[in-house]
Amino acid sequence: MSRRSADTTIKFRKLLVIIAVWVCIGILMTCYDHFSYQSENVESTGRFYGFGKNLFFNVLVAFTGAIMGGIFLVYYVNVKYRSWPYGKVIFAVAGSFVLVVTLITLLSGFFMAMLRTGHFITDPAAQKVFRHFISDPIHLKNMIGWAPIVGGTQFALQINDKFGPGIIWKFLRGHYANPKEEQRIFLFADLMSSTSIAEKLGNEQYHHLLKDFFADLTNPILFNKGEIYQYVGDEIVISWKLKIGLEDNHCLRCYFEMQEAIEKKREQYLRRYGLVPEFKAGVHSGSVIAGEVGIIKRDITFSGDVLNTAARIQSKCNEYQVKILSSNSLLDQLTLDNNYIRLPLGDIELRGKGQRVALSTIQRYQQ
Repeated sequence: MSRRSADTTIKFRKLLVIIAVWVCIGILMTCYDHFSYQSENVESTGRFYGFGKNLFFNVLVAFTGAIMGGIFLVYYVNVKYRSWPYGKVIFAVAGSFVLVVTLITLLSGFFMAMLRTGHFITDPAAQKVFRHFISDPIHLKNMIGWAPIVGGTQFALQINDKFGPGIIWKFLRGHYANPKEEQRIFLFADLMSSTSIAEKLGNEQYHHLLKDFFADLTNPILFNKGEIYQYVGDEIVISWKLKIGLEDNHCLRCYFEMQEAIEKKREQYLRRYGLVPEFKAGVHSGSVIAGEVGIIKRDITFSGDVLNTAARIQSKCNEYQVKILSSNSLLDQLTLDNNYIRLPLGDIELRGKGQRVALSTIQRYQQ
């Protein structure tokens, strides 16, 4: 799968979720209206009211709004303003919501005017219905009802990005409420010469460098179906379920596409920081126990020897003057095509390990 198609798939899935949720909310709002109108406290309903008509209208509004608002949120806001503070983005979205509601009201008015009169909007009778429609207080009701939904949708998108795709859903389902054993692949990527870079740039500039560095690595990770497990100082830990990481060599492709992403920003890094960041990586697979820990700031953690081993493998990169090392036990499970060449380094002693581990470095010739 190409980067463009992977990016399109990720965004389209988010859009589909928004459409499905908003349509369901539109149905619930119809039921709420219907039961409210059955109350003895309500004197009467409008002469055009009917459950079927109201359902059609609310679903139409929800579907149209989900497409327009979803595209705006997924394809624009969460791309252009990804690095903005959460509150500032939600405030900007709230302002845009007024414009979206206005457009939906106008479109719905055109549609309803033609539906009720059987004439195009240029007809005086259709125009009268249109003016009556857009002045109906129901639109203010819809704005009050949908405003928190739009804000909540944007908040959910940002929380999804914060914790990683699918993690919130796992929390809600209690997927890791009880510890589970999983076969996973871990890639530890560490910024090279971080101490000297920090001394050269100073604390604030070094922080900006890390922020840009991690941001530029994000898309290659997502496009290769990786999960960002942790940021640890100048290190990022990426994880895959074994089957997903082996599929299409995602765990290796991710590393090389991360390298490409940084190389593409070479001039930008040189202009801002006077250097281009480089990183080394260690990759390994094995069994881990996954489960939720903590009460405040609850998190999903992985525990097992595979993480320690992957970290030790990465630490050997400087010694062997390579930028990526992998355990042979992982590489034996991959189907490497002609783009990759495997260079065995033999059985290596790792700190804290009783047995030596067979390691190899990997090169890729074709992009």
